[in-house]
Amino acid sequence: MNFDLDYAKQVIQAEADALKAIVDVVDNTFGEAVEMIYNCKGSVIVSGIGKAGIIGQKISATLASTGTPSHFLHPAEAVHGDLGRLRKHDIVMVLSYGGETQEVIRLINIVKQLDIKLIAITGNGDSSLSKHSDVTISMGKLDEACPLGVAPSVSTTCMLAIGDAIALTVMKARNFSVEDYVRFHPGGSLGAKLMTVEQSMMFRPGEKLPIVNIDDTIKQLLQNTDDIKRHGAVMVTEKNGKLSGIITDADLRRLLTKHGTKGFELNVKDIMTKDCKRIRNDALAAQATAIFHKFRIDELPVVDADDKPVGLIDVQDIVTIKVVG
Repeated sequence: MNFDLDYAKQVIQAEADALKAIVDVVDNTFGEAVEMIYNCKGSVIVSGIGKAGIIGQKISATLASTGTPSHFLHPAEAVHGDLGRLRKHDIVMVLSYGGETQEVIRLINIVKQLDIKLIAITGNGDSSLSKHSDVTISMGKLDEACPLGVAPSVSTTCMLAIGDAIALTVMKARNFSVEDYVRFHPGGSLGAKLMTVEQSMMFRPGEKLPIVNIDDTIKQLLQNTDDIKRHGAVMVTEKNGKLSGIITDADLRRLLTKHGTKGFELNVKDIMTKDCKRIRNDALAAQATAIFHKFRIDELPVVDADDKPVGLIDVQDIVTIKVVG
């Protein structure tokens, strides 16, 4: 079987050309839709039938994962119990190229009865959907790329692009951060890669840290850190609170082997590793992974902008959140 690969290229080119042509939909009306969603006190309910509905599900998922509460409502299911998903402060966004589908018209009537704001993404600015919407984003007439000119292809690609543009513009306005994104994607590999050191370290803000003063003895070190949860190292600080060095379990074992109990009277500065490796609390956990691999260490002090210890990250913490690899 010989497939027409030139035609396949034409399909992609047709969709690319259409995307360039609809850039002008980003106007004052588009801005109104963005403002409505940004100020929404409820959820953004996205709806559509057929292929447009599938695109609507993706847009709803993008909204939800970037800081805007959203879920999808199937227009046919709406009249069979799913109307309970709608609340007074919600906004409904309906995707329909023609804007005259029976299920969509029925949903419009219900939405207007409930006095809920309606945004339309359509190709027909004169449709029933457009006339009854508070804001209409009209793509205009588009030629589908399929051989028969009927299967949704160009139109659905454009709907998806418009939905992404809305969702990501609102995301930017919310100052949605990497930390926010990770919070909504904790189980994904991308979320793990974007996780910060502060989010992955074994100690939480306010917890007692394994810290001793540079003038303390080894005996004082053992006494002052005995009640601290699992750790394999102790951080040493100057009088001004800045990190000076680190003492690991291996350092203590070597000390006892060499000096026995007499080693307890030595100062921590005598056995600590000076100017040890450290990492900022706002750095990515992946950066900590690189340090662990490069320098073959197991514990890494976490410091703030003033070089003062705020935590300790262990190589096992990195393995647990699956940043490695």
